[in-house]
Amino acid sequence: MDVLDIARWQFAITTVYHFFYVPLTIGLAPLVAIMQTAWVRTGNERWLKLTKFFGKLLLINFAIGVVTGIVQEFQFGMNWSEYSRFVGDVFGAPLAMEALAAFFVESTFLGLWIFGWDKLPKKIHLACIWAVALATNLSAFFILAANSWMQHPVGATFNAETGRAEMNDIWAVLTNNTLLAAFPHTITAAWLTAGTFVAGIAAWWMVREVRRGRKDVARDVYRPAVILGLVVMIVSGAGIAVSGDAQAKLMFEQQPMKMAAAEALCESSPGGAPFSILSIGNLANSCEDVKHVLEIPGLTSFLADGSFTAPLPGVNEVQQQMQDRYGDTDAAGNPIDYSPNLALTYWSFRLMIGLGVGSAALALMALWLTRKGRVTDNPWLARVALIAIPTPFLASAFGWIFTEAGRQPWVVVPNPTGIDQIRMLTERGVSLAQGAGVVFASMAIFTLVYTVLTIIWGRLIWRYMVEGAPETVHDDSPEARSDDDAADRPLSFAY
Repeated sequence: MDVLDIARWQFAITTVYHFFYVPLTIGLAPLVAIMQTAWVRTGNERWLKLTKFFGKLLLINFAIGVVTGIVQEFQFGMNWSEYSRFVGDVFGAPLAMEALAAFFVESTFLGLWIFGWDKLPKKIHLACIWAVALATNLSAFFILAANSWMQHPVGATFNAETGRAEMNDIWAVLTNNTLLAAFPHTITAAWLTAGTFVAGIAAWWMVREVRRGRKDVARDVYRPAVILGLVVMIVSGAGIAVSGDAQAKLMFEQQPMKMAAAEALCESSPGGAPFSILSIGNLANSCEDVKHVLEIPGLTSFLADGSFTAPLPGVNEVQQQMQDRYGDTDAAGNPIDYSPNLALTYWSFRLMIGLGVGSAALALMALWLTRKGRVTDNPWLARVALIAIPTPFLASAFGWIFTEAGRQPWVVVPNPTGIDQIRMLTERGVSLAQGAGVVFASMAIFTLVYTVLTIIWGRLIWRYMVEGAPETVHDDSPEARSDDDAADRPLSFAY
């Protein structure tokens, strides 16, 4: 492999590892804030128990997410310096805003929340976790603003003298229609991840407590968490469907090649392009002998254009259009293939959708078994709960893979209605000074480190999950705490 291939592998590996933790932090922070709000408003101790229980899991996930995220921005300067030189004036702005306006707020108020249980008034302490929840989602907005600009560059001009893209309208960058479609889809997917996480763990504990003869604990503590998680799952599932539909239609306008690749639609469809559940044949970018089986008639046309009979251009037609507009050979005279890896794009799109079934299975089963205030010792619910927890994590990861792999060979996709010069092929963004050996060594080291961190994360999550919610808790706010019990503090960083 050359430097380009290794640099792409490194960025893909570290990004997928990092993004595995991101959705849970985005979604779980507001859920913990809701639990604490319920405790402050009602005084019911069960909500305090749940706040501390899931707050502990949030802290573990947040810590690992921060560590794995640090590497991401450094890669732009190390492995992708030509890309950074070309778009740094635009791309760096939302990243800087994320650090200054979101991450600093997030980390500061999280520290106050961790160490302020026995020092801050209840409502001030509650405001800290809500600040964390809002800042976490704001952080996602700025990161998606940068990524959406890569997918659909706006608010910039091309300086022919410097050969760089230069920002002229930050508001256009922050109101990019690609961003406005991607943000709700990403956030609702994060809420689905957190809702499944909370409902899955609580359902597992509910079954366990009933089987131990402690129905009162199952009903009073864990069933409310199951219901909260299920409500979030249902609402976020609807949000994913609506925002995903809007995003697909916008993607068809801006990146028709990605839509064609998502269906492995090699030849144009005159109307009513079906959605295939399965394809067989050669998906290795040659479009030879690809056969679709188990099709849903007209669904791809509906996803793209809102009509079950709309015509769709295929990969070969879009390839010809791009060759006519952007050239058919590179600087070395080699032909340019404007289509992404069809196998990766096709299957990541389906896995993104299909893995949502895990959350749906948990939601349907748990809703039925907990109806009318019931608790259950059904072992199948415990099994489904544990199996369902990783499915939205994987769905989010495959969604990210689809988004990024589907725009190849572009690192900055040309805006079909914008300035042609603001575009860049991925191969032209890689650093020229780095050797393959150096990049390969860093890739191997980071892959090993991230694997170790993932194992640590899994062991910590499991360790504290099986401990369950604390049996007893106390109100340690300054309003309720006396000096003589200050030494007996129920919550510290380690809880």
